[in-house]
Amino acid sequence: MSNKPKDRTYRSLVYICSPLSGDVEANTERARAFCRFALEQGQILLAPHLLFPQFMDDDDAAERELAIFMDVVLLGKCNELWVVSAGMQAEIDVAKKRRQPIRWFNSEFQEVESL
Repeated sequence: MSNKPKDRTYRSLVYICSPLSGDVEANTERARAFCRFALEQGQILLAPHLLFPQFMDDDDAAERELAIFMDVVLLGKCNELWVVSAGMQAEIDVAKKRRQPIRWFNSEFQEVESL
């Protein structure tokens, strides 16, 4: 066992909401950067749109529907939704319905009122 002290500071679980489709390579890098930003802000982050494409086919309608269902379930476990791009309406609508806090960020990861 390690003798290092454990950091038990509270960290909020945040759902990272950013686009993936379109320019997948650029959007993946952007999402990774946003995840890093959340980590540096002291958050525990959840970005299923970076995980699910590793083993699911977004072009398969049934798998896409299943991924969205799983996204909604995971969002329910989070304290906040962090949005870095407009157009992620499904997650935003669910968070609003559940009255989960939503924080909006521009392309430079500066918090803004909305996008």
